[in-house]
Amino acid sequence: MSDQQVIYSMVGVGRVHPPSNKPVLRDITLGFYYGAKIGVLGLNGSGKSTLRR
Repeated sequence: MSDQQVIYSMVGVGRVHPPSNKPVLRDITLGFYYGAKIGVLGLNGSGKSTLRR
């Protein structure tokens, strides 16, 4: 897939939960390629919805 066009990427992204200042996501790096299908799997409370935001 490396020869395909990257349509969205993020490098070193993190997010902190405001009331507790607890890290929810830490040092996330992703690249989405045109035409690729992705899935995000994880336990409840692992940051899947936060990643989508």
